[in-house]
Amino acid sequence: MPLWGAALGVFLAALALLLLLAPRLLHFVRARTQLRTLGQHVEVDARGPADQFSDGRESLPGGCSLLCKPSALAQCLLRALRRSAALKPEPRPWLSGPHLQTLCHFVLPVGPGPELAREYLQLADDGLVALDWVVGPCSRGRRVTGAGSLPGVLLVIPNAWGRLTRNVLGLCLLALERGYYPVIFHRRGHHGCPLVSPRLQPFGDPSDLKEAVTYIRFRHPAAPLFAVSEGSGSALLLSYLGECGSSSYMTGAACISPVLRCREWFEAGLPWPYERGFLMYQKITLSRYATALEDTVDTCKLFKSRSLREFEETLFCHTKSFPISWDTYWDRNDPLRDVDEAAVPVLCICSADDPVCGPPDHTLPAELFHSNPYFFLLLSRHGGHCGFLRQEPLPAWSHEVILESFRALTEFFHMEERMKGLSRHRTPFLGGRRRWGTLQKREVSPSPNLEEIFSWKRSYTR
Repeated sequence: MPLWGAALGVFLAALALLLLLAPRLLHFVRARTQLRTLGQHVEVDARGPADQFSDGRESLPGGCSLLCKPSALAQCLLRALRRSAALKPEPRPWLSGPHLQTLCHFVLPVGPGPELAREYLQLADDGLVALDWVVGPCSRGRRVTGAGSLPGVLLVIPNAWGRLTRNVLGLCLLALERGYYPVIFHRRGHHGCPLVSPRLQPFGDPSDLKEAVTYIRFRHPAAPLFAVSEGSGSALLLSYLGECGSSSYMTGAACISPVLRCREWFEAGLPWPYERGFLMYQKITLSRYATALEDTVDTCKLFKSRSLREFEETLFCHTKSFPISWDTYWDRNDPLRDVDEAAVPVLCICSADDPVCGPPDHTLPAELFHSNPYFFLLLSRHGGHCGFLRQEPLPAWSHEVILESFRALTEFFHMEERMKGLSRHRTPFLGGRRRWGTLQKREVSPSPNLEEIFSWKRSYTR
């Protein structure tokens, strides 16, 4: 552990140096971007990237744009975003650099975070996940989430490395103030959750999340459920929405700087400071479980990994008990493998200068937002990776936009309910698929046989 601590100190010092050199780096990156743009004949106007994102794009304040398939819900969301005060202020010039936005988000200490009440949830295979319920502080009083609705539950999924960032905690505090019940989902072995069995959660395997959502529904059977994921954690949320379809029990979801083409992202690699930082953080996190993982994983090779792909492949593909190929792994874990089955509106907030995901014309599937009426892309000019910062003490503007979009969704669905006369036999507002299943199920109490499926009594609170 002292070796890991020293390595982490060296890495943080390097990041601090990078932070100081951010203005020069930003100038260099912009110069290279302009040269690449001229070489590829990619048009970039004042509103942001053009290319394949120009068709069907609606302009928004603050240099942002919304890409989506036209529908009644899209018009409702567009009106809410155009009225939003969160998009109007531009960041100060010194704060608009993508690396500065990203490093402030990941490196700076979280400060006085919210008060959390932790529950450990024992799963069907005796593994443990953790749920951190945000219970305080809420100094300015709680506000309702929507007219005529119960307070909603906001499920927050951190990034795939388990790092609880300052923006995640800021979102939870803002959601608590707005009347939500925020809860943070931690995977096996992440953020102090014990690894009681030698099994970790693959990149896009939603099985543990399904059990957690079932338990949350057990605690709040009548409350609307919303979900927000950050960065690489979006793979887990999108996999869940695709596998569950109209049975996800969710009213709306949002992804902040999602990694959508995950396999290409792993294979292409990240810029070296981010690649080394995320890789080192994962090694430090799993080093405490090195002995427990020896029977299933080649730990010597694992901790000598030199890239995120090598680490992921060693951990989940080259196992001692049931090895699989890299192709098979992504057939099972690609977050978009069942995207056509998703039946929940999903707002993806991305930045054109994201240094971790890369340029949007290469990393974002524009056809998904052009053709799927449930997916909306809010693309901004600045924001870095999961940053979207403004001058203090204002929170990240992405938080405000997400909660405002959830409020618009709630009001839209209530209006649809009133217009349809609460009829059980109604036509969906989007295409031929059945959308209202999630809303109807929200009013149904959990099955009395839940205890036979899940051992609730074995879940305990810290």
